[in-house]
Amino acid sequence: MQISAAVWRSPEGAPALERLDLDEPRDDEVLVRIVAAGICHTDLFSALRFPLPAVFGHEGAGIVERVGARVGKVRRGDRVALTFGSCGHCARCHSGDVAYCENGHQLQFSGKRADGSTTLRDAAGLAVHGSFFQQSSFATHAIASERNVVKVPDALPLELAAPLGCGVQTGAGAVLNTLAARPGTSIAIFGSGSLGLSAVMAARLAGCATIIAVDVREDRLELARELGATHVFDARQGDTVGRIRAATRGRGVNYAFETAGVVQTFNDAIECLARQGTCAIATIPKLGAPFEWSPLNLLLRAARLVVCIEGDSVPDLFIPQLAELQLAGRLPYERFCRDYPFEQFLTAWDDAEQARTIKPVLRMG
Repeated sequence: MQISAAVWRSPEGAPALERLDLDEPRDDEVLVRIVAAGICHTDLFSALRFPLPAVFGHEGAGIVERVGARVGKVRRGDRVALTFGSCGHCARCHSGDVAYCENGHQLQFSGKRADGSTTLRDAAGLAVHGSFFQQSSFATHAIASERNVVKVPDALPLELAAPLGCGVQTGAGAVLNTLAARPGTSIAIFGSGSLGLSAVMAARLAGCATIIAVDVREDRLELARELGATHVFDARQGDTVGRIRAATRGRGVNYAFETAGVVQTFNDAIECLARQGTCAIATIPKLGAPFEWSPLNLLLRAARLVVCIEGDSVPDLFIPQLAELQLAGRLPYERFCRDYPFEQFLTAWDDAEQARTIKPVLRMG
């Protein structure tokens, strides 16, 4: 079928809306008419690492239009959020750790289905890489697998269902699942983007007594305070670790969550831990390039450094829980979302890159 999609043809050039041909859904696949799609930080650098030409987008939400013969979880007309792909047959999937699927990297970043086929063709009949996170939702329609579509409540607007697919579930899941924060504890959250602010709200839900947000933007710190932070620190003022320790009577925090991907904040997030504290990271500085770091502070404090992928989420369980929290007013992430018509894709993309908007959400119309 013919669709409209944002296509990247070079890492440096701007994407353009093009008409593409999308495959019909296979027996285990779902065709979704995309109504909304969030722009996530991972989208912003993927053209540097992903095979091109390509269509990105991994926070889609929409209406199921067709399902394959072996699909039983959803049916035509269902309202769904699209999330990350998982294979369903590896040891990690069988243990319930689907965010750590042994085939996850291939499914998210190869640009192809699990069998190596592509779902998209351009006007010349040439393959375009899709299946980004098994969806490529910067388009009017997307092919997803049965495993990465999740039904959402009818009352939840689809433009608010979209960010649940990655950003909100990762930030909230880091606190509720990865760190399993306990009531009365302390946490420092580095970065007040969609992950960090979702983590702030989750820390409040978990009953953390001290919730510290660290950023370099006053407007984001003020929003973090409104969403539940008990302390906000501007990193530009220096000695962030000293101020965190002062706020915790010298002990340091039980938990830290680093979302900024900056060498300084990476080190600060570890340095501010209390004894036997835990730091979770959801991104890495310099896009993975080596940098100088010593694990001595972890050893001296008997602390832990853990990786958080997709908030350790089981999407079929966690996304509906987050949706219900949002509808109850307990997870008001709409406070940092802004809608853009799909035709204004370049404006939304630039606003995301320049940090003018925390969570741009494209509306396909």
